Amino acid sequence: MIINMNCTFVDNKEITIGNYVLIASNVQIYTSSHPVLPQERLIFENTTGPECFFKTFARPVEIQDNVWIGGGCIILPGVTIGKNSVIGAGSVVTRFIPENSVAVGNPCRVIRQFD
Repeated sequence: MIINMNCTFVDNKEITIGNYVLIASNVQIYTSSHPVLPQERLIFENTTGPECFFKTFARPVEIQDNVWIGGGCIILPGVTIGKNSVIGAGSVVTRFIPENSVAVGNPCRVIRQFD
């Protein structure tokens, strides 16, 4: 496994990285997020003051064997990247990427599959 410089891993849940994985510079992997709806996201402890807290949840991230993640990618909570896949530089991975795929973009989408 090679992890280049300036990578950020937020690991409130497991981040599993397989064998022979290449992670380029400035890749960000997040396991934590917040609910979208404000009534689910905000917790007001004191109804007389402005104090509030934010609900957080976490989902694991799995990067399987022989994956190459290009520079500046962002991998969001709950994502699995299948073995042998390539994620193009600058992609935002929001969902499962099947094995033997080339995926790029924001949001990241499979543009090619190989044997």
